Amino acid sequence: MTEHKVWVQAVLAGSGAALVMALLALLQQWQQLWLVAPFGATAVILFALPGSPLGKAKNVIAGHFLAALIGLTFVHGFGLTVWSLSMAVGLAIGVMVLLKITHPPAGATTLLIMLTAPDWWFLLNPVLTGSVLMLLVAHYYHKSHRKGHQHLLKRRAAAARTKVAD
Repeated sequence: MTEHKVWVQAVLAGSGAALVMALLALLQQWQQLWLVAPFGATAVILFALPGSPLGKAKNVIAGHFLAALIGLTFVHGFGLTVWSLSMAVGLAIGVMVLLKITHPPAGATTLLIMLTAPDWWFLLNPVLTGSVLMLLVAHYYHKSHRKGHQHLLKRRAAAARTKVAD
């Protein structure tokens, strides 16, 4: 990959992640619980590694949801202890691998829940709604980038054909 392509990829990944974080932060001002730390890591996967299997919709949504469900079950069922925290994170990772929905930032979702003990609504917001919103933004962001990139490729091809014809 040329240095120019690396710079373009870096700028696009950073701007996409900034866009989705800004949207979540604006929603956070309107209603609490839109912006949680694990979403920062999800943004890295969705925008810097868009082809990664770890960034598939089922991995992002089901991974965060399952991890949150396990975290909430453990923190409300057993409280916060060294053992409940370690078992919850370990179980979340193991079940994600077993169900083929591995999403590394979801491990942080379990950890966050164990440390903060939110109520059960946390599953809906921010986990489910935030995951879906991030995926939608990433999908349309990459789709618009591909359209713009295809347009540039067509222009370059037309220019090359013109030079050959001359």
